[in-house]
Amino acid sequence: MIDIIYLLPDNIANQIAAGEVIQRPASAVKELLENAVDAGAASIEMHLADAGKTLIQVIDNGKGMSETDARMCFERHATSKIKNIDDLFHIRTMGFRGEALASIAAVAQVELKTRRAEDELGTFIEIDNSIVRKQEACACAIGTNISMKNLFFSVPARRNFLKSNASEMRHIVDEFIHVALAFPNIFFSLTNNGQQLFHLEPGNYKQRFLQLLGHQYNTKLVAVKETTDYLNINGFVGKPDAAKKTRGDQYFFVNNRFIKSAYLNHAVTTAFDALLPKDSFPVYALYIDLDPSQVDINVHPTKQEIKFEDEKIVYAFVQAAIKHALAQFSISPSLDFSLNADIMQAEAITQPFTQEKKETVTASELYKKFSQKNQAHLIEPGEKNVLRHWQDFYTEGNLSGDTLPIAANTLNLNNQQLPVVNSQLLNTYIAGSLQNGFMLIHQQHAHERILFERYSAIVQSRQPVTQQTLFPVTLELSPQDAALLTELLSDLELLGYKIEAFGRNSFIIQGTPADILQGNEKHSVELLLEQFKHFSSELKFGRRDRLIHCMARQQAIKAGRQLTMKEMETLVEDLFKCNTPSVTPNGNPVFVEFNDEQLLRMFGR
Repeated sequence: MIDIIYLLPDNIANQIAAGEVIQRPASAVKELLENAVDAGAASIEMHLADAGKTLIQVIDNGKGMSETDARMCFERHATSKIKNIDDLFHIRTMGFRGEALASIAAVAQVELKTRRAEDELGTFIEIDNSIVRKQEACACAIGTNISMKNLFFSVPARRNFLKSNASEMRHIVDEFIHVALAFPNIFFSLTNNGQQLFHLEPGNYKQRFLQLLGHQYNTKLVAVKETTDYLNINGFVGKPDAAKKTRGDQYFFVNNRFIKSAYLNHAVTTAFDALLPKDSFPVYALYIDLDPSQVDINVHPTKQEIKFEDEKIVYAFVQAAIKHALAQFSISPSLDFSLNADIMQAEAITQPFTQEKKETVTASELYKKFSQKNQAHLIEPGEKNVLRHWQDFYTEGNLSGDTLPIAANTLNLNNQQLPVVNSQLLNTYIAGSLQNGFMLIHQQHAHERILFERYSAIVQSRQPVTQQTLFPVTLELSPQDAALLTELLSDLELLGYKIEAFGRNSFIIQGTPADILQGNEKHSVELLLEQFKHFSSELKFGRRDRLIHCMARQQAIKAGRQLTMKEMETLVEDLFKCNTPSVTPNGNPVFVEFNDEQLLRMFGR
């Protein structure tokens, strides 16, 4: 038999490896920025064309490379960061695998110029498809200038899977922010298609946060600082009034490396117990510094998922640090024992309690019941008591819309019997009676389903109803949100929004859908962007359906809002006109039915 196992050529092996490391332009951006940081750069410039599809260029003033190192850096598993297995447990650099440049060279056309301070001339290398096309001496500045052109030129199928420029730009900006937040002492700039999006002067952590995410946070941040023998925690959290309705602007860094950790996020959230509504999320940027031997970053090629040797103690320290910071700045809840000034001015306090007033009070029935029978709520038996025959109120003859305000007439739609609306429970659920049981309807879920189908029909008809704003509203966004809004403009127009680009990261809102309140235009767009960015569902949605779902969620009647009987009846009627009334767009139940048999079983009958 012939042998069937053989070594793959380097270019094919590199392309396979590249599929794990370089998934989109943002992946290459992350790797190139981190290499520049590891090179000790004090200044890092990034230039893009077509959201990185055509060009990603990173220029740094770091220590540069020798001619030999410049050639070696494109070899697989070639790195200056580690030399033996023990080094994996003491990593302080951003990179260490030695895969990034080899992967980039396998799927793009790369040009490298680099020079060390002690060298008169630098080195120029041109490489593509893992093959060096040119290598020669060149004149260049100290540091490294690397250009990655035509990403996935050798893998057309991969290139076809890239998203729109606006979508890819959003991912690039996210990676740029992660690195820039981690190293505020370094100058960063980002330019796309000749337009500069970021110009970040060196500063401290708070200054960098405000540069990137907006000066509206300037007075809404609380400093966090805890020093222990095990780890140090620095950074800041937003005050409760800075909280968002989605999980935006939340950043964790471990030894200056951005990480994703639902576990530590829970630690922060629980520290805000009783300070935030359940549907709000705190803003934070927290920097954890601990011995590298206590953390394993070699979990995934992106290095954003890590494992702590003792995650419970890290959780406890993070939670305690947040609580300490909030308490230190008098933000934690406290009991106020001072009397209200309005009470102190009341007539009962300011005027004397005369004998005449005392006799009037002691003669009242309320005083007698409370002082003599110790029952302020006592109901005296007697024929004249209006509550004596309360059972009769619920007899069949009295269950009419005229006699009982909380009952409604039976609705009938398309020969389908609908529940009779009886009442609202906990300002969240609508109780409706059925022929052989009853139904509980979640009012917010019901309205989300109604609005989702309504907005979907508007988009399909391409006849949105737009109300012109009385005065055009200017909207200033962060670069990443501006890129997202640009991507969504055409879909928003189908929903009734009329928004125009107005210079760098600015937009003019000329009109909104008819159900957006006047004066609420800016907030509606900002909240819609936040919900879209952090949209999560077990079901798969296209971009337009995600947008429709977010808008339905934004405009839906919220749990906790008291409804009138007419509002409840209309909601139920509209719900059962829907094509899929039983579940929300993301698959959550809208209502639960209980029949006689279920109720008997619940009570052991």
